[in-house]
Amino acid sequence: MNVEQRFVPPAETVLITGGNGFVGQALARRLLQDGRYRVRTSVRSWSPDLPNDAEVVLTGPIDAGTDWREALKGVSMVVHTAASTQSGTRLSADAMRALHAVNVEGTSNLAQQAAASGVLRFLFVSSIKIHGERSAHGKPFTADGPPSPESPYGVSKWRAEQALTVAARQTGMEWVVVRPPLVYGPGGKGNFSAITAAIAKGIPLPVGALRNNRRSFVGLDNLVDLLVTCLDHPEAANEAFLAADGEDLSTYDLFLRVAKTLDRPPRFFPVPAGILGSALRILGQSDIGDRLIGSLQADIGKTRERLSWAPSLTVDQGLRQAVRCSPEGHAGGREKA
Repeated sequence: MNVEQRFVPPAETVLITGGNGFVGQALARRLLQDGRYRVRTSVRSWSPDLPNDAEVVLTGPIDAGTDWREALKGVSMVVHTAASTQSGTRLSADAMRALHAVNVEGTSNLAQQAAASGVLRFLFVSSIKIHGERSAHGKPFTADGPPSPESPYGVSKWRAEQALTVAARQTGMEWVVVRPPLVYGPGGKGNFSAITAAIAKGIPLPVGALRNNRRSFVGLDNLVDLLVTCLDHPEAANEAFLAADGEDLSTYDLFLRVAKTLDRPPRFFPVPAGILGSALRILGQSDIGDRLIGSLQADIGKTRERLSWAPSLTVDQGLRQAVRCSPEGHAGGREKA
């Protein structure tokens, strides 16, 4: 009896940096579930939260001197999620140095070593903030729109993108950039976590009048799904894409939906946007005021059309999932944008 033998190529190895981070952990788990790739994660230090089936490499701090040779052995694709996420327009000198060392020099160093080791595709998780802190009313940012970063974080991400494309052009390594706005989901920390905690406690909030702005968000599962799509999609090569849930919300609408998801009464009182913004500036919280009052929209038309991709979860579904899965009983988030 003749048995046809077919050659089954070995699974490709994907390196995920920041493997114990908010996005890195979720991506590693998704790839392990899919079973299409071998998964290796790099971490600065050991963490009990790492997926059990992923290979883990300790690299220490990320900067211009990080040695990636062990992590890159046999790797065909890199997903760079590790970053310094310090936000704000006024940062200390130490914070500025950390942003540059990790986000710019660290990304450049990794990209150069990845290209030299034969990596075929380098996927970089950047930020919508490379386009600016606010989008004009009714004019969402587009992936091919001009970069205009204003915050130190946005500047560091833009410089990192530039360093990546330079390293790729020199060797022919493919690059892909994904720019998310604020990422929310279970297990994260940041603005969403603070919002949901305040609503869960029944704290009255001055957002009742903030109904005219529009902001884009992306649920963790939607972002991970897009990253998986970009790993091997032929139309993703050497392109930048924006990520979002596909539904933009006013600040009031966001808070209202979180309250409904938490099954809490919406205790919101109206304060005119101008007065609220002035009060926050006086208190030295102008960055918070910008996020509450301003618009920041992402047009994902290119992402949909070029990659035949659509968000798998709506905002409401994402919020419900975050609340259901969060050990604290409320959604978390990370200020990726």
